[in-house]
Amino acid sequence: MTPYWEDAESGLALYLGDMREVLPALGLQADLVVADPPYAETSLAWDRWPDGWPTLAATITSSMWCFGSMRMFLDRAPEFTDWKLSQDVVWEKRNGSGAATDRFRRVHEHALHWYRGQWSDLHHDTPRVAATPEQIARNSSATPTSRPVHYSQFPEPNTWRETGSRLMRSVVQVPSMRGVARHPTEKPVGILDPLIRYACPEGGLVLDPFAGSGSTLDAARQTGRRAVGIEAHEPYAEAAARRLSALTLPAA
Repeated sequence: MTPYWEDAESGLALYLGDMREVLPALGLQADLVVADPPYAETSLAWDRWPDGWPTLAATITSSMWCFGSMRMFLDRAPEFTDWKLSQDVVWEKRNGSGAATDRFRRVHEHALHWYRGQWSDLHHDTPRVAATPEQIARNSSATPTSRPVHYSQFPEPNTWRETGSRLMRSVVQVPSMRGVARHPTEKPVGILDPLIRYACPEGGLVLDPFAGSGSTLDAARQTGRRAVGIEAHEPYAEAAARRLSALTLPAA
């Protein structure tokens, strides 16, 4: 199958069409799927849930991040029976969405990590962030019996080694693309970056079945991963192709 756009040097490819038709034709296996499907929560023409896509995704990978609302995941729960849930990350996007005045102002979306098979067989490497001076000072002044313990790294009780970093928290604050988005539901690279780093090894292959304006492919390229995207609507595929063509790799 011929890509709509491709950059062989960086390992990026974009295909035009319904993922349910394109994905089987590609015959590939991916390290990770990053999906941002239509939530089917509006009357907009493009906001239609593609029935059966989670089952199809399970044929090409054992690890998947999927964006969505809690309502979406509850409504579509039967379609995720091929998957096991490992965790959820909350993207706090600062800008609210929706015009309802009888509910809390919605300023977040969920990204759920799904997997298949044995957890120990999967790549999972939680990104770390720099510790604040207050955190370092607090741990340095703690008594031996009250020091926090990283059991996953240091199984001995009451031990602590200051590394200057902490595990990234499950609530991630990244501004939305409001005002500059090329696609109505475009995700910023800042929220995609840690998800890709966590679940896909460097040099691995990420697949985005709803590529939109190419944010996942952009983030994959910047993190040293290869990526394949599929987009059903040609205007967005064209926008993604222009965006990706203009990218340059960061300096070493």
